[in-house]
Amino acid sequence: MNAQSQTTSARITDPAQFGRVAVVMGGSSAEREVSLDSGRNVLAALKSRGVDAHAIDGIPALLDALRAGHFARVFNILHGQHGGGEDGVLQGALESLHVPYTGSGVLGSALSMDKVRSKRVWQSLGLPTPAFVALPRGADAAAVQAAAKQVGFPLIVKPACEGSSVGVTRVFEESQLDSAVELAARYPGDLLMETLIEGDEMTVAILGGQVLPSIHIVPKGAFYDYNAKYVAEDTQYLCPGLEGTAEDELRTLALKAFDALGCHGWGRVDVMRDRQGRNFLLEVNTAPGMTSHSLVPKAARAAGIGYEEVCWRVLETSLGRGSSDARCPIPDAHGSEGDAS
Repeated sequence: MNAQSQTTSARITDPAQFGRVAVVMGGSSAEREVSLDSGRNVLAALKSRGVDAHAIDGIPALLDALRAGHFARVFNILHGQHGGGEDGVLQGALESLHVPYTGSGVLGSALSMDKVRSKRVWQSLGLPTPAFVALPRGADAAAVQAAAKQVGFPLIVKPACEGSSVGVTRVFEESQLDSAVELAARYPGDLLMETLIEGDEMTVAILGGQVLPSIHIVPKGAFYDYNAKYVAEDTQYLCPGLEGTAEDELRTLALKAFDALGCHGWGRVDVMRDRQGRNFLLEVNTAPGMTSHSLVPKAARAAGIGYEEVCWRVLETSLGRGSSDARCPIPDAHGSEGDAS
């Protein structure tokens, strides 16, 4: 399978061409700890390749450093919304400062973070996604019951704008609804109720124009929750997850979903495959995890791409974003460090 994204990035051989790079991590979202873990790994990988990279914790510190002229570009490894870097807010700020950055822009980031609007875009294009109902924050019991009746059991309740399986509950009967809604409502924004697709959990990564082999995720527990993603050592990852035509179809669908949301550079598309072999799009992650448990490095490794090379290629996605590179002179090596404490 040689599917290629419409957005390919320039190739760089000399790390000095990147200038001084801010690796922004941590932040204040619900995914802060995962982002810090990802960021430490990315920072070490870039430094090992000779990149003049430095850690910055969170958006306010980053913007201060950029306004002071300390960095030429940004490697965004913040996760989540509201202080994370995946909802388009950081991207808008960087656009206004004419600073190049990795990954998707304002539109792709904002659309991907909002699962309801992602699904509506996919539906409009005839791309498969589980049936769903958007629940406004504070919806009363009658609205919750009506939504559950419309979707049907079993179903999933989750925050509409969170990642890393934060606040997600599988609901198999009516008695479980209230606690599921209560958990999801602990997080900002509206809620999403969707059909629970029972089958295989799949994911497909896209890296600088290349669609990587799929991964079939086999958690020991009932589903791929936060613990299975970041803590447990017994989750299995089968890569490639499928073979032949089935693999080709899954990777083609992932690329269509990625492009439909206006995403750029790199990301990961999560999919459920039911018992009949039908694929259903769940979400796109525009700044996926890069921890020791993360999926993009696993898929890249199966394609013969090591971790350091993945980070290098992601950094290359910051190039050629309009004329922003031309407007952002590379500071000399004597600027202040800006490292996270």
